[in-house]
Amino acid sequence: MKDVPPSRIRASREIWLDAAYDLFVSEGIEAVKIMPLAKKLNLTRTGFYWHFKDLSELHDAIVEIWKARNTGIVLERCAAPAKSLCAALLNLIDCWIDEDLFDAPLDLAIRNWARSDARLQALVDQSDEDRFVAVKELFTRFGRTGDAAHYRALTVILTQTGYYSMHVSEPRLQRAIAGCHYAEIFAGEAPTQSEKDAFLARHR
Repeated sequence: MKDVPPSRIRASREIWLDAAYDLFVSEGIEAVKIMPLAKKLNLTRTGFYWHFKDLSELHDAIVEIWKARNTGIVLERCAAPAKSLCAALLNLIDCWIDEDLFDAPLDLAIRNWARSDARLQALVDQSDEDRFVAVKELFTRFGRTGDAAHYRALTVILTQTGYYSMHVSEPRLQRAIAGCHYAEIFAGEAPTQSEKDAFLARHR
């Protein structure tokens, strides 16, 4: 983020939030404090209070961004129309590849913060349950029920979490090619060539 001139004392709520986001994902919640943010933005701390009553309200705003950007998108992609199980899974796997869909650094930072915040941990636990249920319902929609749906959904969730928690870095197209293989493993059947072509075209 570029420095903001001192004359923009009040700036905007989004500018403060963007700066808080940058500090949060790079250094953790302990770094998200008013004076470091004001210094980063070349503003006075007075401007902060035009938009937030205190630091806690800013922290809550970061959590709301995470809920909308990460949990919300997983639920949305799981419910997206699809003609087959593989197509539905590829809709979800888009989140693993497109950083504009799912913010992995934010998800990891939230989980790290939750380790020392019981209230946030409860929100993370609920989010994980909501995501799991959505993925499980994706499988159920295409005839995988009971334990088959449960453990396939769990495998999907843990695979995705493992990728970003282990900081796996791959070229986008390579990750997309792997996504086609994952869809086959999760579904127990191969995507059609047209499904693979459409998926890969989204990530070239």
